[in-house]
Order: sequence, then structure tokens, then C-alpha cells
Amino acid sequence: MRSAVLVAGTTSDAGKSVLAAGLCRWLTRQGVRTAPFKAQNMSNNSVVTADGGEIGRAQAVQAAACGLEPSVRFNPVLLKPGGDRSSQVVVLGRAVGEVSARSYRARKAELFTTVLDTLDGLRDDFDVVVCEGAGSPAEINLRANDIANMGLARAADLPVLVVGDIDRGGVFAHLFGTLALLEPADQALVAGFVVNKFRGDPALLEPGLRQLGALTGRPVLGVLPWREELWLDAEDSLSYAADGVIGRPEPPRGDQWLRVAVVRLPRISNATDVEALACEPGVSVRFVTEPSRLADADLVVVPGSKATVEDLRWLRTTGLADAIAAHDGPVLGICGGFQMLGRTIEDEVESRAGEVAALGLLDLDVRFDRDKTLRRPRGTALGHPVTGYEIHHGVVTRNAEEGLVTLPDGTPEGALRGRVAGTHWHGLLENDAFRRTLLRWAAGHAGRTGFTPAPATDFAARRAAQLDLLGDLVADHLDTTAVWDLLENGTPPGLPTIPPAGPPPLP
Repeated sequence: MRSAVLVAGTTSDAGKSVLAAGLCRWLTRQGVRTAPFKAQNMSNNSVVTADGGEIGRAQAVQAAACGLEPSVRFNPVLLKPGGDRSSQVVVLGRAVGEVSARSYRARKAELFTTVLDTLDGLRDDFDVVVCEGAGSPAEINLRANDIANMGLARAADLPVLVVGDIDRGGVFAHLFGTLALLEPADQALVAGFVVNKFRGDPALLEPGLRQLGALTGRPVLGVLPWREELWLDAEDSLSYAADGVIGRPEPPRGDQWLRVAVVRLPRISNATDVEALACEPGVSVRFVTEPSRLADADLVVVPGSKATVEDLRWLRTTGLADAIAAHDGPVLGICGGFQMLGRTIEDEVESRAGEVAALGLLDLDVRFDRDKTLRRPRGTALGHPVTGYEIHHGVVTRNAEEGLVTLPDGTPEGALRGRVAGTHWHGLLENDAFRRTLLRWAAGHAGRTGFTPAPATDFAARRAAQLDLLGDLVADHLDTTAVWDLLENGTPPGLPTIPPAGPPPLP
């Protein structure tokens, strides 16, 4: 078939990743060899591929929806923000330097060649490639150098579906305005719309769908309903509940809850690490940004960071550093958070701050290397076999603590001292038996004698069930006949152009 489609969105978090994953799952269940693709992702949520590269987590989830191992081909360009104006650039899985928003433009022509070559290779190897856009295709200030939305669609002749989030309000204006701001050649590739997160009476929505179709000459190909269960693997931490609660907490198996406070660092990375905890009955997981929220926490988690020293400085400025140090219950640090729990951090790579004092909860020192560690190790932790993945510049140069993880050759990883634990491994909490033992450890140190870990929570099965649900939503609520037609024949010719059809000329 050698086909491809681009899923674009009216805004960030409109539902591009969800729809792309749903299409991947649906097509794969039809026996279609399907692969995901995102030309350029901007996210600090990433994973390590089998060949030792790094890609955005959303594309790893979409790969799982296709029954595939993550590959650097699925996300050839990844931007990892380290501050408001700079990002690390990862190309085909490898970090190649830092850029500002302005300097990045000069590199786009070179990167676009990589993007198109990679997509072309995937189209040779798979029947269908489901491409996900980035942000909005109507960011007219960025269109001239776009390599992820309509620039990609034009270059690769991709039919485009535009998805909008009705839960935010104004979805008809978002969909119409997105189309109208595109120049005519871009509009010609937009084949239809999808409405996401609808809750209510479909009959009340139907007149608006017909009007939008009449105004644009393009159909609404489906309305995806709101589903409370869809919260795992959020593309960014802003996707979680407004009150900071992660997931949908189930009642405890014992007579007490275990309350987990996850520090929401300004440059948090791999926020999804704690989602496995939120799948456990009786475990309430909440993001926090100020010290008072630690007062009643049983377990404090300091997660990963793309700018460890800067986020450590933020902890001190907000008073959270003192609150973490004074917390008399268990503390868990992951990757950058683990580094913050040590004695010192020597950083001439990210912040170039030299040696700085860390929180001193663990007797170890960290130095940042220019080369990034990327690997998917195995080992044993708290008596259980475990797997995970590592993405970090920091290297432990001295560690006087017992290791949390033991590698197959006997080398310790991480640290464990009384009520404080840390590891460089992401994904460690996804190991079910280890996670249950860690929860017992946390409950014991917190004095939560009435907390009982559930005996059979299967995190991998929970994730697979969500992917199946996404496939079901596509099968049940999208016009799949129209989607097949787009895949086989491309965007229908002769679609009308909607004014103003592109930005007005600059004065």
C-alpha cells in the first residue's frame, strides 16, 4: 500500500497522540503493517530504543500500539527543552547539541532532509505510516520553516486529519480557523476533521457538525467520546488533572491510603515514571509545587529533570528543598531527582555551574559528562528481577551507599539508605513485584500499617488495555470507510479554499 496520513491538531494536547495511537492500534488489528512517525517532537518525556537511541515517549507508545519495538526512525528529531529559550536537539536518537528557538531555524533545512528520508524508508517497509503533527499547523509565524505539519504534508503528499478538543470549548472555531489560516496549497491536503473528548448528547452536536461541513466542504469523520480511563502515558504533565492528581485512584485494599507527593519540577522529564504508582489501589499520587503539600505526604518523589542544577535551585527558592530534607518519611529520587539527593553535583555541561551542593540525603557525588548515557539495563532490586532505561548526563563518581539495584555482574546502581532511595533508571516502577515491595517499604517507613498493596496489579496489561480502548474508539466512532479511502487514494481533489487562505502580506 505504501500509504501515510498526518494527524494534525488545533492546539497542543488536542488529541493528536491519542488519535494517532488509536489509528495505529486499529490498523494493526486489521492485519495492516503499520508504523508511527513524528518528524519533530518537543518533549522531555522520552524512552531508549533497542538500538540505544532516544525518542519521544508518545512514539514509543504508538509503536506498542503497532506491536513494534521503539525505533529512532519513528521520531527522527526530538527537542528536549532545558529552559525557556534553549533545547537539546536529538537526531535519529543521538544528542547533537543545543539550540535556541532562533538558531534552530537555520538547521531545519538539513533536518528536513533527514525527516523525509526517514519517512520514505518507513513507507517502503510498512503498509501505512501514521504521522503525528506538532503543536498546530496554523502557527503562521513558523510555517516557512515547518518540518512537522503542513511542510511535511506538502513534501510527502499526505492527507491530513485535523483534530480538536471540544472539552476546552470553541472547537468549531478552532477547526474552521485552523483551516482558514492555511495557504491554499496546504488547505488542499486537509481531508477532514475529528472532534475529541466529547461528553454529552450527540444529537445536540450534530447541527454544528453539518454546518462545519457546509462551511468548509470537508466532513467531520468522527467524534471521539470522553473516556476517564485514558490517562496513562500523557505527552506532558499538563495533561493530568487540574488539582494535580494523577490517574483515577481506586479504593485501598487495606484500611489506609498511601499518599504520594511528586515534586512538579519546572523542567520535569519523564513525568510518566510515577503513573505506575497511580495504577495501584489505595495509592493517591499528586503533583506538588509548594512545601505545605509535603506535610501530609507519606512518600515524596523527586522525579527526573532536563536541567538538574536549575531545578535544584528552584527547590531551594520555593522552600521545597528544606521541606524534602525535613520530611521524616520515605523519599525516592529518579534520575535528576536522584542526583539532587546526593552531596554534590559537578556540572560543566547543562548549567555550567561547576560544583554545587545537593540536598545531602545520600552520601554520593555526581559529575556531568558530555556524552549522554542511553541504555536499557536489567538487574535485581529489592529481591526482584527488574528492567528499566537510562537517559542522563550525570555519572555517580562516589557512592558510599548500598545500591538499590544490582546489575548482573554484581555492580550496584542507585542508592538505598533507610528511608531514602534513588536510581538513574526510568521505568523501574513499571516492574510489578518490585513496585509492590517498594510500596511496602514506603508504608513501613511512613507508619501506614493499614496500607496493603494490591496483590495483582499488572501495569503492562493496564497499558495494553488503554491501547485496545483507543483502537475501539477509532473502530466505533470514526468513519473508517472514509479513512480507508484516504489511505488508498489520498486527499480528494477539488476541495474548496476557505478565506483568508493564509496570512496577509506583511507591511
